Amino acid sequence: MSPRPSRRSAVAPFMAMDALRDARALERAGRHIVHMELGEPGAPAPLRVREAAAAALRDGRIGYGEALGDRALRERIAAHYGARYGACVSPDRVIVTTGASGGFMLALVGAFDAGARIAVTAPGYPAYANILASLGLEAVPLEVGPETRFAPTAAMLAAAHREKKLDGALFMSPANPTGSMIDADELSKICAFCDEAGIVFVSDEIYHGLEYDAPAETALRFTPNAIVVNSFSKYYAMTGWRLGWLIAPEGLMRPLERLQQSLAICAPTISQRAALAAFDATQELEENRAAYARNRALLRERLPAMGLTRFAPPDGAFYFYVDVSDFTADSMDFCKRLLVEAGVAATPGLDFDRRRGRTMIRFSYAGAEAEVAEGAARLAAWLSTQPRG
Repeated sequence: MSPRPSRRSAVAPFMAMDALRDARALERAGRHIVHMELGEPGAPAPLRVREAAAAALRDGRIGYGEALGDRALRERIAAHYGARYGACVSPDRVIVTTGASGGFMLALVGAFDAGARIAVTAPGYPAYANILASLGLEAVPLEVGPETRFAPTAAMLAAAHREKKLDGALFMSPANPTGSMIDADELSKICAFCDEAGIVFVSDEIYHGLEYDAPAETALRFTPNAIVVNSFSKYYAMTGWRLGWLIAPEGLMRPLERLQQSLAICAPTISQRAALAAFDATQELEENRAAYARNRALLRERLPAMGLTRFAPPDGAFYFYVDVSDFTADSMDFCKRLLVEAGVAATPGLDFDRRRGRTMIRFSYAGAEAEVAEGAARLAAWLSTQPRG
């Protein structure tokens, strides 16, 4: 008898990955597709990183590492918080993980028991709800919109907590899919409320480094009790290297170490050796960020000219979350037709907001500048043929 899937595996699909699958199928059939569906840097990992990986391979054996991560990398990550944010972080609070995804699993298993209620934003990163569901945790959506610049507030969190007790909050800044940031004053209030109410705050800072008008702030500036998740995937352009990190309160470190020993053993050793060089690749990484900024400026100019005038403030990351209600009330159908008819892959808003996402689309501008410009031109030409409601 074939085994039946577990109830915990009955999570929603990650529609951005479905969009990639469909785009790849068209490419195999000979079509040229502009990829604006994934948040994957168009640039490769920095040259210093690749050279460090090659040197590690030449040295020979790539074996197991310590569960918490190589000490040299943990020290370098801790030093980064002092240099960038003025936050004092001990290397003993750093855990190197298998990407931010591995970090989330570790943090959520280590900090919450089954049945815990965790506040997340809607729209928000779809994997949050899926991971929480698979772990027997409840995602409590906080709907954000133009009134708060698509960012959560301490007042919203407090209201949800009064309605029914929350155990945790998981917020991202800069955010996916909106690109919006929680400003420093509001982040301070969120941290203070969580400390006061006994709520575990998990701060997803994976897009730090990719800001354009003002710098992002870390929760560690306001509380030692937050669990911070970050990654080498986005700013450092190391998606496939599967390397991230956690900063955790001291009281969680030994439990998280025990979990890491069993769930992953350790993060990839060669990636850790290579990642040490990422902190010295600032010039190349800032050139990448400047290219994203040019893509952002191009879309800010061209989207309104196409009739797409309403979108979340793209403070950081590399996304535009766009209202397409003048053209459709079915973002899934919109994206399928855009892909087949115009050769542009985008992600439907339903991936990020099940209740309100039918009139929203996420466009990524993480790709090469020529590709993003081509995508914008194709989108404009296609929209010019579409009826408006």
